[in-house]
Amino acid sequence: MSRPLLGGAAAVAGVLTAALVAGSAHAVPGHRPWVKPTVVLVHGAFADSSSWNAVVRDLKRDGYPVVAAANPLRGLHSDAEYLRSVLDSVQGPVVLAGHSYGGSVISEAADGDRDVRALVYIASFAPDRGESTSGLAAKYPGGQLGPALVSVPVTIAGAGAGTDLYIEQDQFRRVFAADVPRQVTDLMAVTQRPITSAALDEPATRTAWRSIRSWFLVTRQDLAIPAESMRFMAGRAKSRTVEIDASHAVTVSEPEAVADLIDEAARATTR
Repeated sequence: MSRPLLGGAAAVAGVLTAALVAGSAHAVPGHRPWVKPTVVLVHGAFADSSSWNAVVRDLKRDGYPVVAAANPLRGLHSDAEYLRSVLDSVQGPVVLAGHSYGGSVISEAADGDRDVRALVYIASFAPDRGESTSGLAAKYPGGQLGPALVSVPVTIAGAGAGTDLYIEQDQFRRVFAADVPRQVTDLMAVTQRPITSAALDEPATRTAWRSIRSWFLVTRQDLAIPAESMRFMAGRAKSRTVEIDASHAVTVSEPEAVADLIDEAARATTR
């Protein structure tokens, strides 16, 4: 190939490259790629962080950094203090999701935290100041968890004598996870994490949902928290609410629906 031809080809390539760069800059002036927030997941009573496994899988597939906190289940205020330390370790914006009693903890812990952009309540509690988790569970009829609980006396570090609550193993699937395969609930029943009765009875002192936008997944087949109780809490928090036919263990039985709601909250508050 002659030198003139080579020079001409180089000139054409340079013009095309400049045009493409200029066109891209013109199409998206000042555009910055969306940096996805970290999703922090907080489990509730009678479960552990593995209850979020399928939700974590879906969120990570969609590119979200995820932290599944190990909720101590010892006391509302001490659990919230622990969660605040987890939140302090995360850089950048956070979407905070709580399941069951985990909702009480995120409401207490996130109040005043500017990095928490959205709260997502999954079959959950969102107490107001002075309300307890146990009180909200009994506010409306339909809950069947109480009679299925067994009490175990324990010694709690720094607090002395206390009581741990478990779900009777032969009642676990019926009241907690009726739409989860039996082979899975058999394992969940054996590995369940107990919660102290004091944690359920401890009144809330802070309410993050008054200042942070919230989403609420109401589970219509829930025997642990009556759906009407969830609707009441979602309504006063002015939460964006989605209802689903699922048991209390919705993070296990319907993880895609849970992940979709978390994704919606993230897109609405962190772009």
